[in-house]
Amino acid sequence: MHSLWLKLMGAFALVILVGTGLIIFLAGRATTGQFELYVTQTGQQWVARLAPLLADHYARAGSWAGVDAVLRNPWIAGAAVPGPPRQDRMGDEDWMGGMGEGMMDGMGGWSEHGQQGGQQESGMMRDDNMWAISGNRLILTNADMVVVADTANALVGTQLPADDLARGMPITLGEQRVGTLFVTPFDAPATPAGDFLGAVNRSVLWAGLAAGGVALVLGSVLFFQIVRPLRSLSTAAQGIAQGDLSRRAHVGAQDEVGRVALTFNHMVESLQRYAAERQNMIADIAHELRTPLSVIQSNLEAMVDGVLPASPEELTSLHQETLLLNRLISDLRTLSLAEAGQLRLEKQPVDPGALVRQVGERLRLRAEEKNISLEIQAAADLPEIQADPERLTQVITNLVDNALRYTPAGTRVTVAAQPAPGGIELLVSDTGPGIPPEELPHVFDRFWRVEKSRNRATGGSGLGLAIVKQLIEAHGGQVQVKSEVSVGTQFRIYLSSA
Repeated sequence: MHSLWLKLMGAFALVILVGTGLIIFLAGRATTGQFELYVTQTGQQWVARLAPLLADHYARAGSWAGVDAVLRNPWIAGAAVPGPPRQDRMGDEDWMGGMGEGMMDGMGGWSEHGQQGGQQESGMMRDDNMWAISGNRLILTNADMVVVADTANALVGTQLPADDLARGMPITLGEQRVGTLFVTPFDAPATPAGDFLGAVNRSVLWAGLAAGGVALVLGSVLFFQIVRPLRSLSTAAQGIAQGDLSRRAHVGAQDEVGRVALTFNHMVESLQRYAAERQNMIADIAHELRTPLSVIQSNLEAMVDGVLPASPEELTSLHQETLLLNRLISDLRTLSLAEAGQLRLEKQPVDPGALVRQVGERLRLRAEEKNISLEIQAAADLPEIQADPERLTQVITNLVDNALRYTPAGTRVTVAAQPAPGGIELLVSDTGPGIPPEELPHVFDRFWRVEKSRNRATGGSGLGLAIVKQLIEAHGGQVQVKSEVSVGTQFRIYLSSA
């Protein structure tokens, strides 16, 4: 039972079985109830027509003796009086509502065959019990509620509860109640009524089974359509688990399962892209570490061999390479913590104007050495922001340092802080060569440089802008870049004051 298709089919079959059983049960109950109601109502009409005949019998006999034959075959008893049926005895010329006439016609009729026909009819009625055939049972009691006649021959001599008196048809002679006639459905299954109910129940059963079979076939097709893309998804996931990132799931209809498969494919594409980025990052890190290590190794080997003197100048050069390695490792650690959301920020109220002026003054000497004009613009009454001053200083320093590195002599770099809706904006602009449009989407990537040769005379480690983006996002802010070739570049940072 590990197959999803089998589980769905099993659950569906169980639902069909329970539903079909419930329908059969309720339909059987409803059919039986309605049929019994119909039989009872019809029997009540017959009872109302029988009451005058029974009262006539009691008046002639002076008791209920011989009433069983009258109850079983009422038209025979009525026909025993010569002449046509009397209105005062039966209350209606056709007191059986057409039933008696039909049955008499079927047996040749009393008027045509006389006493012989009546004897045949009487014998047939005694043998077949017309009331059972019609689905009714008649019970006659005397004035003391003792049963004197029962078409089912079950309760004769039994006294019925007085509470049942209201459910019967009174038999009166003058103003005196001499008996009560009751009608109930006949429950014997061998009667035509029982056969009818059995046929209806069997029809409902077969209809339910047929509907259940059709539903299972249609459900099988439907579940296969659901399971097929899931199997494709499972196969693709197994391939990816084994390292094959080229596998994709089949996307069928644009339903929930199709959207899951589409989302899965997007996830795999992201994994594939991240895997490629990881490989590139490892290659970039190896390249960045190899260069200073190669310089240190070659210089130390030359000093050991006596080829290169261990002069203060050479040792200072080696020290600079170790500082570069240390900075690279520190930047990588900061970047990895920020990307993992584990970088700890010591937030406190910060005056952005004072911070901008502090960073500008610290880097002014370097700008003057490169003959670059460094301008600081801090608006008055800037709102304080909640930030880590050390990390925010690192962000501004990276941007200004980057601008000073790529901006030629005789140009200008501007550091500004100005109010913005709900917060402040920090801007670092330069009038340098600008960034080509095709390179702008990659500005904040790790190890990205405009100078592809990785020349340290014109470029750093390539992690500065990536760190800027991660630190600003860790503060809940945003950073954007605009650049135009031969015009300049501007980095804009937004930080909320809330």
